[in-house]
Amino acid sequence: MRFRNKPWAADYIAEHSYYCIEKPENQKGKWHSLFGNNNPIHIEVGTGKGTFITEMAKANPDINYIGIELFESVIVKAIERAVEADIPNIKLLHVNAQKLMDYFETGEVERVYLNFSDPWPKTRHAKRRLTYKTFLDLYKSVLVPKGEIHFKTDNRGLFEFSLMSFSEYGLLLKYVSLDLHNSGYEGNIMTEYEEKFSSKGFPIYRCEVQYQN
Repeated sequence: MRFRNKPWAADYIAEHSYYCIEKPENQKGKWHSLFGNNNPIHIEVGTGKGTFITEMAKANPDINYIGIELFESVIVKAIERAVEADIPNIKLLHVNAQKLMDYFETGEVERVYLNFSDPWPKTRHAKRRLTYKTFLDLYKSVLVPKGEIHFKTDNRGLFEFSLMSFSEYGLLLKYVSLDLHNSGYEGNIMTEYEEKFSSKGFPIYRCEVQYQN
């Protein structure tokens, strides 16, 4: 996917360091201090334009949310949403999620959200999928014991791959839906992609899985 370059993005990010944390490696093991409370920390890997994480933070003021986004031209929109929301329980990181261990201590995070991740449909690219076993290792390294992953996608192939990956890893499947919007599930907060795909009639797949230790 190609993103339009925003020459002003770097300056905008720097100007809003309250929300988009500079040098997040300096906060490793100290996120609760930064938030000023001991509330659970949930992270979203690939936060995109920030609709999901901002709305989650609004709906759950007793949870601290951290959105992680690699692309500079995308995270600026997430920052704009956070600024508009004007709430204290959301932070954003403009970093590569493959380096999660640089930013979080073991057991510092309670939940990981993966929403509409790149499906990398070619078999030779399977290792790049955010539900591949090496990424599951990575999430486990920062999650509390029995921490959870909540995963949503419109891509059936990626969903099937992910369910198999979770199973082979030994994760407990707590919830699964092959058509989320017609499942009766309450409290769903949609992402930008979710709104787009569901409006076209595509089913949304969702699951919740839990590490066993």
